[in-house]
Amino acid sequence: MSITKKLVENKIISPPKFLVNSIHYETYMGSIAYGVSSDNSDLDVYGFCIPPKDIIFPHLRGEILGFGRNKKRFEQYQQHHLKFNDKQYDITIYSIVKYFNLAMENNPNIIDSLYTPINCVKHSTVVGNMVRESRDIFLHKGSWHKFKGYAFSSLHKMKSKEPIIGSKRRELIEKYGYDTKYAYHIFRLLDEVEQILTEGTIDLKRNKEQLKSVRRGEWTVEDIEKYFAKKESELETLYISSKLRYSPDEDSIKQLLMNCLEHHYGNLSSVILCPDKYKNVLLKIQEEIENII
Repeated sequence: MSITKKLVENKIISPPKFLVNSIHYETYMGSIAYGVSSDNSDLDVYGFCIPPKDIIFPHLRGEILGFGRNKKRFEQYQQHHLKFNDKQYDITIYSIVKYFNLAMENNPNIIDSLYTPINCVKHSTVVGNMVRESRDIFLHKGSWHKFKGYAFSSLHKMKSKEPIIGSKRRELIEKYGYDTKYAYHIFRLLDEVEQILTEGTIDLKRNKEQLKSVRRGEWTVEDIEKYFAKKESELETLYISSKLRYSPDEDSIKQLLMNCLEHHYGNLSSVILCPDKYKNVLLKIQEEIENII
């Protein structure tokens, strides 16, 4: 059963009414997905849903893009620090359109959610399986810039000395001299993007032993900074030589999205036009005319 549905049934959350029965994919993220979790680790849940048809296609409810006051579209539902069965959950469920956009941009969190180990996937419909099975289609060289940016941000946050007194982060800094949680994300992100550029796919647990050593505080800040500089240089070279496409295959990704929507809603011919279809028809008509002439 969907984790979100369990939380709703136990009156822990109250999402939009349509959400519970429109979720197609949910997976555990975070340390459990990377193979470095402890018994007291929080459970981060990512997933996507397909909202009602008139939310995806607002012209069905009479809206004209750019005219008047358009209703705010559903993009995501988030709730944090939810306590249930002695565990703490963070839930993020995206609209499939937002999810696809972020995946196409190679947002690291969204990409990771598609590559979690199968035992982390807690709910997946036919549509969820369709997306997961086609996940490599989202990857492109733009991943280097996205993942590097996230890694650099983690490097900066790792050294920040102003956490809340009594927080887990404060405890880590007082014990190790830096935030080991942010530190292991540096290694994780750089390893993942290296896999993307060389293999066009990701194994999130491949580097788990190194990640565990970082979480145990076995690296100094200086060693981590040297590692980051070295890997950044290596990956810049790899970016140039990688045979991965430079930008997303937007047409193929859009087709996958349309396939998902059609599986959920049924035939969409009355909702959208397919320009390429009519273009091909016109080209055939033109060829026939030229043959007659």
